[in-house]
Amino acid sequence: MTAFATPEDIAARTEAAKEAAVAAGRELGLEIGEGAVLYELFSVVVHLAPSTVVARVPTVLPHTTTPESLARRQQQELDVAQWLHDQGTPVIPPSSLVPREPVRRDGFSITFWPFTDEDKSQEPDYVKNSELTADLHKALEDYPGELDFLSSAEPRFVREGLERLEGLDIVTSEDLRRARAEWEVLEPLVSSEAAFRQRFPGIGLQPIHGDSPPANIFASTKGPLFSDFELITYGPVEWDLGGLGPEYEAAYNRGARKNGLRELDRDVLRFVNAVGAIRVIAYLSVADQLPAMVDFMQPFIDQWRDTDVYA
Repeated sequence: MTAFATPEDIAARTEAAKEAAVAAGRELGLEIGEGAVLYELFSVVVHLAPSTVVARVPTVLPHTTTPESLARRQQQELDVAQWLHDQGTPVIPPSSLVPREPVRRDGFSITFWPFTDEDKSQEPDYVKNSELTADLHKALEDYPGELDFLSSAEPRFVREGLERLEGLDIVTSEDLRRARAEWEVLEPLVSSEAAFRQRFPGIGLQPIHGDSPPANIFASTKGPLFSDFELITYGPVEWDLGGLGPEYEAAYNRGARKNGLRELDRDVLRFVNAVGAIRVIAYLSVADQLPAMVDFMQPFIDQWRDTDVYA
């Protein structure tokens, strides 16, 4: 791992991402001033004002991500968001002002979305969002796009990320030993649909959001909108509720009953929670790109330490 990025490094990366988004947008014919950064963490989100377009630029990426794999993932996101929009599902669709495809510019891969006014009058209601997630799963049941089984688990990255943490002081040696032992059990189940079905017979699979939809529902001034399908995948619905806890699981089950869907399975929830915890630890291997991640991830690691070893 290289030296940790400094605040100056991160500011320079953000500025470079903004400039790339502005340049790409202008090449596509958009009227753009300087561009305004709306948000930055794993991605930089830029309003290409005065146009009504927002650019999203991934900037913190695993070492296993290639330009080709990133563009494929982004295209899947654009396709599913457009399809859901066409079905009448409340989502943030791709921008209609530019072609529906990622654009490569200055080393960044960029997607374009409509600027959407946010309702900031109240705090996010994640319990309500968990119930709404069942609406999304109902809408996704018939999605015709080709999706890989649990690609959002990123098994190769997790395995290699844990290896990269060896000998570093970001995570304790005891935590790392446990994480690697658990991953030996978990990796086959996220890497093979057949292995998953054998371990969890009778659990239906379908297209799912892939990245905690209760945390990715945008509160627009016209109502809640599903968003951020960067990790769209195919798997058990439990994946989308991983790590949230009983109150949120109960809310989802209410929504599932309303939609005629099955309720969450306890064994599958334990499985996805275990996978999610190991992914959190593995992501510390990219903390050199985003040092704040170390403190941000700590509560999740503390929670994992209090759980039984997955075997």
